[in-house]
This record gives sequence, C-alpha cells and structure tokens, in this order.
Amino acid sequence: MAGNTFGNLFKISTFGESHGKAIGGVIDGCPSGITLDLAAIQKDLDRRKPGQSAIVTQRKENDEVEFFSGIFEGKSTGTPIGFAIHNTNQKSKDYGHIKDSYRPSHADYVYDQKYGFRDYRGGGRSSARETASRVVAGAIAKQFLAGIEINAFVSQVGELQLTKNYTELDLSLTESNPVRCPDPDTAAKMEAYIKSIKKEGDTIGGIITCVAKNVPVGLGEPVFDKLHAELGKAMLSINAVKGFEYGSGFDGVKMKGSDHNDPFNPDGSTKTNHSGGIQGGISNGMDIYFNVAFKPVATVIQAYETIDKEGNPVSTQGKGRHDPCVVPRAVPIVEAMTALVLADYMLLNRTVKR
Repeated sequence: MAGNTFGNLFKISTFGESHGKAIGGVIDGCPSGITLDLAAIQKDLDRRKPGQSAIVTQRKENDEVEFFSGIFEGKSTGTPIGFAIHNTNQKSKDYGHIKDSYRPSHADYVYDQKYGFRDYRGGGRSSARETASRVVAGAIAKQFLAGIEINAFVSQVGELQLTKNYTELDLSLTESNPVRCPDPDTAAKMEAYIKSIKKEGDTIGGIITCVAKNVPVGLGEPVFDKLHAELGKAMLSINAVKGFEYGSGFDGVKMKGSDHNDPFNPDGSTKTNHSGGIQGGISNGMDIYFNVAFKPVATVIQAYETIDKEGNPVSTQGKGRHDPCVVPRAVPIVEAMTALVLADYMLLNRTVKR
C-alpha cells in the first residue's frame, strides 16, 4: 500500500489499523532544539479521542501517546520522532456482519477490489482512527510554528450554520461546548440536532472553518506547489471530506472583479481579504481562512440493502460504535493538517535562494 507519508521536508508517515495493537507514526524533518510541550500534544489528542461526549462514538480510548525517539530533555533532537498510540477498547465482533459484504459509500468494496483482501474490523487502515497519528504530528508542527495561530471550529451541521464571519466570533469559546462551535446559541441547536439524528440511527455532515493568523508572506510556489493546493490536498486526505474552499470560495463567482479585488494598504496588507491570505499560490500575510465539508458518516445504525463478495443482494443491519456527526472530533484534525502544511512550507522557504 502506497501513500502513507505526507509532506516534503516536515514529513509524517503513519501506520496501524483501527483494531490492531496500535497506531502510530514517524515524524521526519522536525528541526532540532524545538522545546516540546508533551502535555499540549496530549491535549490535542484528547480533543480528537472517542467517547468524550454524548454526540460522538462511545468507543473508550485514552489515546495516550508514547514517544520512542527524537526527543531528549524536552527538546527535538532533529532525528526521526517515533511514537505509538495503543488501541485498548476494540470490539471486533461488532464487525463480523460485514466480513463478506460491503457497507454502502464506505471503503469496503474498493479495498477488496484493489487489494484482494481487507481488514473489515472497524474499517482497518481506512478507519478515521488513523488520524490520531496526524494530530500528534500536527501538535508538534504547531510548536515549531511558534507565533502562528491556527484555530478551527464547526460552522455548520446539516442545515444549521453560523451567520457570522469568523472575525465577528470569539474563537476562545470553541472548546466551551461538545460541538466545538464558538457561538453558544448555535452550538446548542447543533448539539440537539446531532442527538436527534443519533436516535434515528442515522448520521449528518457539516463544515469546519479554519483560520491561520500571523502566517508570514512568501509561503508557497506559483505553479504546482501553490499553498492553497497543498492545503486542499491535506484537507481532502481526511476521512469523509468532500469539499474544500478558501477565501471567497464558491461565493466569489457571484462578485464582479472590481468588488472581489483586495485593495492594498501602504504597508502591503489589504483592505479586504477575499483572497483568503493567498495570492498566486503564495501567502500574502493576511489571515488564511478556509472551509472543509464533511459528508455524513457512511455507517448508519439502520437496516440497509447491499451486496456480498459474490455480488448477491443481501440485507443487513448497521452495528458498532460510530459518530453520528464526525465534525466535532475533526476540528483538531483540520488544525493538525494545517500545521503540517505550514511547517513544511516554512522549511521549504528556507531553501529558496534570495
């Protein structure tokens, strides 16, 4: 299986399956001498872990990260950082009913077709549990990016969406509720809605908005390695993501060029920021902001029709512990992937001759 590594200079390679002994990874390219707050890394993992509220999967995992290399006396050594997160609460029997059949819109069918074999327990390698390793790497990238602020939050669940721009919100309130929406009134409605969806045995999607502040001018290249292209790749690599837009995004098509252009201030900043902090594929020093759309989780706890390995129609019932809405737990994942891209491009920028 290819495609287990992300990044150019600041790289993360992950390993493991949802119901294996452990998941983990190797971070390569982290500069030496970075003081690492291990408690902060664990805090980001705690934000992603299952079982943290009534509106997420009730699988109970402590998700405690164990580091094996690359850190000495609280600082990065510049050598590969190896780590693992042990799985302790698997219930593989919950997946016996899909051993010989495929869940609609899941990776089950394409895995069998591509590899001729699959680990059906919890989705195996295609499980979103793999993203815990990304959160570890992203938390380290955040500490390398000292001074750059990365904040993601839930801005929409189903038809319920924030009507305020991120500049009008108090992003410090994001962690004040289980939905991770910084508007308390909207968060309460979202939480009630997710609970009602869960009672139906169904799932719902949503949107996460992410904002990166204090990003310096000059990250990204003007042709194939555009900064927004790499951010898009990073976000689309996350399980269940169906869309990415930055700056004015799709709403920009409704505007005239004279209205969409961002006029300059004397210091090089811009009066507006329809560009989303990136122009010509290169960061311009303004806030980078973007939206990431997540589909409803494919596994529904309902009866459904599908096919077995022989192509025969079969009826089955969804089982196991699953998120009725993945977006609350995906907030730290979006932040982590953003940090990995920015850390990588910061290092790439150091290689450019001036």
